[in-house]
Amino acid sequence: MLLIIAAALMSTDMPAHLYEVTTETGMPHLEENLRYTTTREKVCLTHQSLTTAFPVLNYPALQGCRLQDELRQADIVSYTLVCAGGHGTTGQAVWHMEAKRITGTLNIKLGGKNMTFYQRVTAVSLGECPAGSV
Repeated sequence: MLLIIAAALMSTDMPAHLYEVTTETGMPHLEENLRYTTTREKVCLTHQSLTTAFPVLNYPALQGCRLQDELRQADIVSYTLVCAGGHGTTGQAVWHMEAKRITGTLNIKLGGKNMTFYQRVTAVSLGECPAGSV
């Protein structure tokens, strides 16, 4: 059963599922009390959502950046962060696919600055998406 679920998650036509999503953003260079933020929400995700599931990609500092060049290896899917405009920002996202949980980490180094940070998304399956939500 686990192999069937894992194969479905790896499929590009993976049906939408409802997940409880926890997003943690970590900035190791900041003071301890500013270092981490965590949010929680319920979201319907598909395989195509993996490239846009990190909320930080919507921030103005990462405008023109996107995840591409998907690479699959067993239960791991990875992407390279590519940014237009030549500002030197780089990064990589790695997703670990399990039967009832998907965990992805996006590591980013902002170009022109010696600043690195990460965003980790943990999605726990809750079942099928409500009708009309996808």
